[in-house]
Amino acid sequence: MYLVLDIGGTFVKYALMSSSGDIVHKDKQPTRRTNLQELEEVLYSIIDGRELSSLQGIAISCPGTIDVETGIVYHGGFFPFLHEVNLAKLLADRYNITVSIENDGKCAALAELWLGSVKHAKDSIVLVLGSGIGAGIIVGGKLQRGANLSAGEVSYIMSKIDPVTKEATYFGLDCSAVRMVQQIGEKKGLQDPTDGAAVFEFINQQDPEATEIFNNYCLNIAVQIMNLQYILDPELFAIGGGISAQPVLLERLAWAIDELKQMNPFHKASPKITACTFRNDANLYGALYNFLDRQDKRIRTTSQA
Repeated sequence: MYLVLDIGGTFVKYALMSSSGDIVHKDKQPTRRTNLQELEEVLYSIIDGRELSSLQGIAISCPGTIDVETGIVYHGGFFPFLHEVNLAKLLADRYNITVSIENDGKCAALAELWLGSVKHAKDSIVLVLGSGIGAGIIVGGKLQRGANLSAGEVSYIMSKIDPVTKEATYFGLDCSAVRMVQQIGEKKGLQDPTDGAAVFEFINQQDPEATEIFNNYCLNIAVQIMNLQYILDPELFAIGGGISAQPVLLERLAWAIDELKQMNPFHKASPKITACTFRNDANLYGALYNFLDRQDKRIRTTSQA
């Protein structure tokens, strides 16, 4: 068994998983994002009480730029206090267990490359719609990390900048699924504006206010999909995150792509879009695959030495 942790902006999801990817148990706890100590307390509460002797290791999916060799997190995305924190070593030393860590978007891509929707594609991009946008870029069947470990950090892609105020709009903010859900929830006066299920009831019922917000959201995503198609020209885009379980998302993204192509007759790109196989669990599967892959590489290196 392996304990797999997916640190997200809203929840820390965790699961006990086998090496073949079977989930034995899964749960989640609300994320605390004020400081490192609070996040540590959430992680410790999940790990404490586990029978660690029965675990082969802990695999982590985490926002930020991750050095998978050292375990150090840089920048940290929604967790800026994680900058230059060696989260893998922190947990490994505390619990005397092997720990691996990888960026959340790259974990999603690894999951889909391992057992999911892009395993037969040579070149693909996996986009995870959540608090921000996670992504993984696969070229020639291999996950790309880049010279500065930043390949796939699409949340930082700027759509435009105001030359007077110097304020920019970012892919990660414009296309935050959490923010879109909250906007609709507030507009419709929901007691809990973050209730995604209730929000998508309005969307599926074609409520005019919900539809307008959702359509604009999908158009913003479609713009960046088209940009990425022109830059990298992948065979396939796979869309993950909690809202990817909603069939209307892919339907509306297809509509948005058509809208953009009608706006500009010079568009030649025709992105192919599918849903991630593992949807909201993709980061768990990818974190486990990263752990297994790194262990396999260590074994091969040791045997060659």
